[in-house]
Amino acid sequence: MGRRLLVPLTDSTHSWPGLDHALTVFPEADVTVLNVIDPTGAGYGERSGDSESDADTAETAAEELFAAADELAAEYGATLDTAVVEGRPADAITAYADDHDIDAIVMGSRGRSGVSRVLLGSVAGTVVQDSSVPVTVVP
Repeated sequence: MGRRLLVPLTDSTHSWPGLDHALTVFPEADVTVLNVIDPTGAGYGERSGDSESDADTAETAAEELFAAADELAAEYGATLDTAVVEGRPADAITAYADDHDIDAIVMGSRGRSGVSRVLLGSVAGTVVQDSSVPVTVVP
């Protein structure tokens, strides 16, 4: 069995370098792309208040995200596994890695610094701090 990588992915352009890096540097790895749905809606615009509608919207967005990820992977001759979980992003990423025998996490980062990082936090930074497996952060 090859190396198992987890690549968290969102519709943000900042997360995609992580997938590109994983496919380039680890061409033989089994790559799982993870989309985390934050139930608070933070960073995803306004929520409608209709949980069924919000779930449908999140599911559609994840399907579109995974289709784009599959297109990128095809350029490398790779295939991806995909997963969607709900939760606080950093917690969900580290929990998924622990629960699914992941060897390493590769993720993109927005690269905030200074006051904005302190005020807004850093998912990548929290994952690095809390992960039980190695984490590569790609700017």
